[in-house]
Amino acid sequence: MGDDSEWMKLPIDQKCEHKIWKARLNGYEEALKLFQKIEDEKSPEWGKYLGLIKKFVTDSNAVAQLKGLEAALAFIENAHVAGKTAGEVVSGVVGKVFNQPKARAKELGADICLIYIEIEKAEVVQDELIKGLDNKNPKIVVACIETLRKALCEFGSKIITLKPVVKVLQKLFESREKAVRDEAKLLAVEIYRWIRDALRTPLQNINSVQLKELEEEWVKLPTAAPKQTRFLRSQQDLKAKFEQQQAAGGDEADGNDDDEVDAAPVDPYELLEAFEILSKLPKDFYEKIEAKKWQERKEALEAVEALTKNPKLESGDYGDLARALKKVIGKDANVMLVAMAAKCLAGLATGLRKKFGTYAGHVVPTILEKFKEKKPQVVQALQEAIDAVFLTTTLQNISEDVLAVMDNKNPSIKQQASLFLARSFRHCTPSTLPKSVLKPFCAAFLKQVNDSAPEVRDAAFEALGTALKVVGEKAVNPFLADVDKLKLDKIKECADKVELVGKKGGGGGAGGEKKAKAAAKAPPPVEAPAKPSGPPKKAAPAKAAGPPKKGKPASAPSAKSKKASETKEIVETELSPEVCEEKAAAVLPASCMQLLDSGNWKERLASMEEFQRAVEQMDKSEMPCQALVKMLAKKPGWKETNFQVMQMKLHIVGLIAQKGSFSKTSALVVLDGLVDKIGDVKCGSNAKEALTAIGEACSLPWTAEQVVSMAFTQKNPKNQAETLNWLANAMKEFGFAGINVKAFISNVKTALGATNPAVRTSAITLLGVMYLYMGAPLRMFFEDEKPALLSQIDAEFEKMQGQSPPAPIRGTKKAGAEEEVDAAEEVEVDGGAGDIMDLLPRTDISDKITSDMVSKISDKNWKIRKEGLDEVAAVISEAKFIQANIGELPMALKGRLSDSNKLLVQQALNILQQIATAMGPSLKQHVKNLGIPIITVLGDSKSNVRAAALSTLNVWVEQTGMKEWLEGEDLSEELKKENPFLRQEMLGWLAEKLPTLRTVPADLMLCVPHLYACLEDRSGDVRKKAQDALPTFMMHLGYEKMSKAAGKLKATSKDQVVGMLEKARAVMPAKPAAPAKAAASKPPASSAPAAKPAPAPARNQSPFEDFSEPEPKPDTKKAKPAGPAAKKGVVGKKPPVKAGAKDEEDKSGPIFILVPNGKEQRIKEEKALKILKWNFITPRDEYVEQLKTQMSTCLPKWLQDELFHFDFQRHVKAIGAMIEHMEAECEAVIGCLDLILKWFTLRFFDTNTSVLMKALEFLKLLFTMLSRKNYQLNDYEASSFIPYLILKVGESKDVVRKDVRAILTILCKVYAASKVFPFLMEGTKSKNSKQRCECLEELGCLIENFGMNVCQPTPAKALKEIAVHIGDRDTTVRNAALNTVVAAYNACGDQVFKLIGNLSEKEMSMLEERIKRSAKKTPAASAKQERPQREHPTNPNSTFLRKPAQEEVPNKLRIMYRTYRIQARAQNAHLEQSAPSIPKEFQLDLEVFENNHTCASDIPDLVQHKLDEVLEPVMIPERKMRPVSPHFDDIHNSSASTINFVISQVASGDINTSIQALAQIDEVLRQADKAEAMSGHIDQFLIATFMQLRLIYNTHMADDRLDKKDIFKLYSCIIGNMLSLFSIESLAREASMGVLKDLMHGLITLMLDSRVEDIEDGQQLIRSVNLLVVRVLEKSDQTNILSALLVLLQDSLISTAGSPMFSELVMKCLWRMIRFLPQTINSINLDRILLDVHNFMKVFPKEKLKQLKSDVPHRTLKTLLHTLCRLTGAKILDHMSMIENRNESELEAHLRRVVKHSANLSGLKSDKSTEKGALRSDDKVIKAKVSDILSEIFKKIGSKENTKEGLTELYEYKQKYSDADLEPFLRNTSQFFQSYVERGLRMIESEREGKGRIQTSTVIPQHGTDSYLPSSSAVPVSSNGEDLNAAAYYERLKILRQRRGLENSTPEEDRPPLSSLRPSVASSTDMLHSKLSQLKESREHFQQEQSHSRSPTRSSSPASNLDDLKKRLERIKSNRQ
Repeated sequence: MGDDSEWMKLPIDQKCEHKIWKARLNGYEEALKLFQKIEDEKSPEWGKYLGLIKKFVTDSNAVAQLKGLEAALAFIENAHVAGKTAGEVVSGVVGKVFNQPKARAKELGADICLIYIEIEKAEVVQDELIKGLDNKNPKIVVACIETLRKALCEFGSKIITLKPVVKVLQKLFESREKAVRDEAKLLAVEIYRWIRDALRTPLQNINSVQLKELEEEWVKLPTAAPKQTRFLRSQQDLKAKFEQQQAAGGDEADGNDDDEVDAAPVDPYELLEAFEILSKLPKDFYEKIEAKKWQERKEALEAVEALTKNPKLESGDYGDLARALKKVIGKDANVMLVAMAAKCLAGLATGLRKKFGTYAGHVVPTILEKFKEKKPQVVQALQEAIDAVFLTTTLQNISEDVLAVMDNKNPSIKQQASLFLARSFRHCTPSTLPKSVLKPFCAAFLKQVNDSAPEVRDAAFEALGTALKVVGEKAVNPFLADVDKLKLDKIKECADKVELVGKKGGGGGAGGEKKAKAAAKAPPPVEAPAKPSGPPKKAAPAKAAGPPKKGKPASAPSAKSKKASETKEIVETELSPEVCEEKAAAVLPASCMQLLDSGNWKERLASMEEFQRAVEQMDKSEMPCQALVKMLAKKPGWKETNFQVMQMKLHIVGLIAQKGSFSKTSALVVLDGLVDKIGDVKCGSNAKEALTAIGEACSLPWTAEQVVSMAFTQKNPKNQAETLNWLANAMKEFGFAGINVKAFISNVKTALGATNPAVRTSAITLLGVMYLYMGAPLRMFFEDEKPALLSQIDAEFEKMQGQSPPAPIRGTKKAGAEEEVDAAEEVEVDGGAGDIMDLLPRTDISDKITSDMVSKISDKNWKIRKEGLDEVAAVISEAKFIQANIGELPMALKGRLSDSNKLLVQQALNILQQIATAMGPSLKQHVKNLGIPIITVLGDSKSNVRAAALSTLNVWVEQTGMKEWLEGEDLSEELKKENPFLRQEMLGWLAEKLPTLRTVPADLMLCVPHLYACLEDRSGDVRKKAQDALPTFMMHLGYEKMSKAAGKLKATSKDQVVGMLEKARAVMPAKPAAPAKAAASKPPASSAPAAKPAPAPARNQSPFEDFSEPEPKPDTKKAKPAGPAAKKGVVGKKPPVKAGAKDEEDKSGPIFILVPNGKEQRIKEEKALKILKWNFITPRDEYVEQLKTQMSTCLPKWLQDELFHFDFQRHVKAIGAMIEHMEAECEAVIGCLDLILKWFTLRFFDTNTSVLMKALEFLKLLFTMLSRKNYQLNDYEASSFIPYLILKVGESKDVVRKDVRAILTILCKVYAASKVFPFLMEGTKSKNSKQRCECLEELGCLIENFGMNVCQPTPAKALKEIAVHIGDRDTTVRNAALNTVVAAYNACGDQVFKLIGNLSEKEMSMLEERIKRSAKKTPAASAKQERPQREHPTNPNSTFLRKPAQEEVPNKLRIMYRTYRIQARAQNAHLEQSAPSIPKEFQLDLEVFENNHTCASDIPDLVQHKLDEVLEPVMIPERKMRPVSPHFDDIHNSSASTINFVISQVASGDINTSIQALAQIDEVLRQADKAEAMSGHIDQFLIATFMQLRLIYNTHMADDRLDKKDIFKLYSCIIGNMLSLFSIESLAREASMGVLKDLMHGLITLMLDSRVEDIEDGQQLIRSVNLLVVRVLEKSDQTNILSALLVLLQDSLISTAGSPMFSELVMKCLWRMIRFLPQTINSINLDRILLDVHNFMKVFPKEKLKQLKSDVPHRTLKTLLHTLCRLTGAKILDHMSMIENRNESELEAHLRRVVKHSANLSGLKSDKSTEKGALRSDDKVIKAKVSDILSEIFKKIGSKENTKEGLTELYEYKQKYSDADLEPFLRNTSQFFQSYVERGLRMIESEREGKGRIQTSTVIPQHGTDSYLPSSSAVPVSSNGEDLNAAAYYERLKILRQRRGLENSTPEEDRPPLSSLRPSVASSTDMLHSKLSQLKESREHFQQEQSHSRSPTRSSSPASNLDDLKKRLERIKSNRQ
């Protein structure tokens, strides 16, 4: 028992795997209980057992196995994930359970199989069971058969696929084991229950005894259709229905269910295996079949006959075989062989079915011709052959061939053709036998009904009867209008005898397929006549006329004319003059009759008037039209000389035609006369009206044809011209329906050649009208006309271009509503294009395609092949329009499409285009044999060939419509080929064509599996095209069918495809709607609805637009944003709305679910290798699947669906949701952190930037949150995330790299830097140079920040690996490696050289050079390493100082500038030799400190600087102007780095470089389309600009060696650039406040610079600056500029050194801004402005403001506040949100006052008067005693705050009273204080006089030198050449001390933007430090020049100053320590 207690303690899952069977048994029992308990099918518990279920069923211990089976059954029934185990478990059941002796085990095994089927795994189970049938153990075989039978019995034949079962059935019957045979018998009986006789064919070869037994069993079966009794999980609705029926027990339910279950009988053909016969043909078959001896030919045919007996044949190229058999049928003299060949053909057609359709067109004419044979056996064989062939094609495709023999001389042929049609009609439905097809046949049958041969008559009756039965009387009667009653009865009698095949499900599958096909071209099928969905109507359905009938020039008047009228026209016979007179006398007054031919014209006129009255009153039924018109034609008839009589006569003719039943016979009486008068000036209009009336009565096509031919038999040109004019007009009125173009063309050609210009003009006008209806094909008739004439025709056509033909207003009213509908039905979907084409005269070119030409095309020599093709092209272009019969040409051309010579392929494609245009709609019959090969060419590797094939394809489709292409398997066979080019082109083509179709053949479904394969194709283009095509397939096939087809895919593919289907469902285009019911002959009415989809549900519309226009690639995306939204629409539309509502509910609540110990469990599983370790190069499906499963417990379903959705937009949405919830649910986030990070690693492999950016945004927030929570990543989380993050550091996009670097920075706070180090080291091995470079940079940062201890595994190994990269071929990598080693050198000094090992000489010299230049000296104290590890580097000299993450200047400049700096140094090497080296970092350092207010508490690390060197005398070299000539990239590439670089050039110390850079930027700014490139760089550019202004002001202007013209030119460039910039509002608004402040400072300083006025044209320059200032004020962001001006005013008032004019100008700007406030108030951020005013008032409280010399600042401020109050009222008080301690603010009190007394102005006035009084208080100072004044001044100098002010006052006092004695005041002070005062006075003196200009009224202190350089490193210079470097540094150190709170020193006033005076106003320089430092790096020499004095010689500075300075520094150091 001891052992037992061991395993008893184990968890269930471990017990189930235990080696002791009892433990397993116990485990299974507990598992069973657990499985029955778990209620949530998606519970994470299930996941633990996924891998164990197979062990449950295959347990070696029989007792345990039984329990295991029970547990497995419970698992499969309840677990959502059970489906994944189907394959392995069922195979385990088959192998290890079915062979068990215990019946219970087998029973459970079978139950497991059935439950798997129930959870949608039928295919997997069936496959495993069928594999089991091959097992050697008969027990297993029997159990498998039994399980299959049960499954079929319960689930039915829809779910259990019978084909594979039937396939193995015969083998089972042959088994030696009786048990197997018996079980097979039971299975066969069960199968028969479901598919009935379809099972006979496959089982015909089994043992006859067995077959007999089966037959007996089959007979016993009930005849009722079997029903499914067990349902899949997805069929719960059916299940419910079934249960209801069971409960009701009613029969009525059976009927409904039949629709569902027994939708279509099973076709035995489908159950058969295809047989391949082509390879089995005798090798000498083709020689033998041509042999002279008939016996040899017979042998060959016998071989084929034996092969074709196979009921199902493998598809292949049967073209040669079909041709050989056709030749025997057509040419062989031996009738026995003809019969054999016919049988072979029949066998081929039956075995291939649809696949034989390609060859149908070739063999049908031959078989029909051969019916001349009398021998019954031959006739019978031919009948069988043609019937079999018919089932492989459509009636339409062979209609031409059959019609061609219908009037053959040989009666047998006619008889057999009619009988063939009669048999064929039986397979048709009303939809597959539209009127357009039936009409020409009926016309032919009606001829045959009157044939002399009785057998021909009978056959015709039978055919008509069958047609009548199929389509109904309504459809056929119009064609039988003039058949006498006897014959009509005979037809009806035949109709009653006919039995239709279609009713029983249509000859095998054919009937069904026919039905499906019908849908494409047909009116709605007869089953649903109620649906008003006729296909779109194009211009008038001339299609109704059917293919042109030979021998009939004019087609029937069009389907719409009324039946009755049609009958009359045909029927009326010509009456004799006597009869006419009689009939006329009966209806006309006698006087009228007598005077008709009177000699007196007046009498004739009176008679006409009476005639007219009589006609007007006559009733239609009693009007004898023919008699009346003959009376009118009676002498003088049309020779009437009096025009009035003639006008009346013509008018009456029109009346009769309108009112009576006017026939063609009557018309012929009058037409000649009318045409004769049509050109008459007086009577012409009446003649035209009469003609129009006749046209309405007898149809325009007939009338027009008669009239035109009559006009052109006359010689009168006037008549000819007017006839053509009438016709042109009539066409517009009647429409173009039924017009016989052929009839006019020759006459129009005659007219065009006429000498009379009027005739020519009329002809051209008529052509213009015809062009409206016919379009381009019309021109083909006239291509051989003279060029001059042709150009006139073209001009006329040009006029008509783009116009749509007018709606017909005549000829339509007689059509009844019924006919309209019929007419609509007749037009096919693709009929429109064909209508006109049918009318063209076509040439039969079959005799011109000689066998010689065909053999040329197939010659071995390409030149001869080309010759053949040229000949064909010539034949076709000569014929212009050709008939469908083109002889042997198709096969020959098909061969050329696969020619090795691509030129010939293209030529063949051109010929095919030519054929398409020339043949028109009858091209359809060539789609299979010539069209499909065009598709094959789409797979060519050459893009030009593919393009040619595609255009050919489109030309063909224009003529044929899409239906023929989609029928049959040809298209799917093409798509099956694994050729990426073929697939992508084909899918693109389908995606374009499918949305335009209303219906498609069911065969489209065959393409779906291949479409799914394309979705996972290796080629990205194929995948993309397949995704685009998916929605277009779905719009026709429906989501259900598509998703069912996806169920058959492998599990991995399935999920992916289902995701894509979901997405496609959202963007599925709507089907083009049925056109509105307009009269069919109205073209415009019909074109409008066809173009615009009917108001489908909204969800269909937007995607439809997307799909109908092919879109550019990135714009695929265009449809996508609609995706999710549209998807919701679907959810809302299809199921009841509650589904949508449920979605919304789900999304509330937490999205991160905390699973206790979930992460620990995952870590354990990964260690135990139960799950895959997260380690891959690209993520495979199994990783994604695993992650999906793991995440299902931690995230809600909706979020998981979004995260693993196929659409990237959903990912962005999901990340957005995660960002929102992250803070609130941080505990849960940490709980599933490993999964979240893993999911983000998958996103790193996406190519979509928007997802990537969103992901990085999330990660930054995530790691910041983790760092705040002091969470430390564990190794499991880090190792599955960091390597993939490092991949992204090599991304080509700057923004991505910047974000990744920011993440790496934060990462070091949540994961030890020493652990990050190895990952980065790994990253340096990448092939991507950017990644190597960035990783090295990061390593440098780590060493810099965390010291050498960070290097793993040891510093030596790490540095050796890093040093390898010094030799890298990429410059950036070399530089990064050098910098990293330098960082190490800074950390550990010369020891680095030992650590890095041996370097080549070149590399070592590079390193030494780099260390010499850029390394700092080793720090004395290793303070750095003592700092806590995760501290942010405070050492600003770091080579790798990491910029703040939100910095705006792209980081990639960094390395570029470093490299550039090295080059600059190399150029200036000689400068360095002449001066002692001062470490550059020292100067930059100060910059960093001065501007770094953020770390006020942090004391600068002064220890690290060796200041001794700074204080040594410095040799300042003479300035040498050296143009920096970097390689200017073309700025128009506008890559950020290029722009950054050019901007950095703007601040160049070299004037020419700067001008050059400015010119480039100006060029960009002046071009509207390129200016956008500057966006994001504005601040950077402005900083560079004011640095340059400062440089000019301080340096260039003072340098006498420089030409002032150059300086002027530079100024002009700068101002020009600024004007351009500030005229582009969008860019101007980007300037930030700090930058605007410095810019305004620079511009105002420039305006006040008197030196500028001395330059030639200086005044002009100052005016420009003035203009620029105004532009800046107007265009910049109003908040920023107002803010900037306030801060600038504050600074200028603080600084006593500045010119009063400066403050004045700033205030002028402010006044201007105040004037604009009413317009701009809405765009201003008042909170910010009030904060600035508050800060101003803090520095200048009211009292202090009043003490100023001028009262303007006070007034300015008050006016500003008053204006703001006036504009916003009391609301202004709500805008003080940014001010801390509002109650302490003077501002609030002031505002409240102003708001309160806004109406009371007196208050303001009194304020002003007190103000003025207060200003006089200044004078009191002067009146005080001298000693008081001086002691006050010295007190100030000694106090903390006012040192500088005191010094300035002392200086001014000394200037005023030069004899004043300071000695007494200084006597008692220390030596240090005395020298300090002395030095301070000297500095002020130098500032005021150094470069100042003295004005008579006041001494204006020089306002430029330093005040103009806020935070720059310039050094004041005295005019006497004294070097003040040390003093300047001393002053700067003072500022630093004060900032850091070290010692109380006073603020300096020569540096205006000192924040110590105004606590919360940041100067621009602080804000933009990062930008400046970048610019500075690139401009090192410029900085150096600025930071040194310009004096050409150096003078020693006083030693005492230096000593003092050194002492002070020592003191600072000791304080620091």
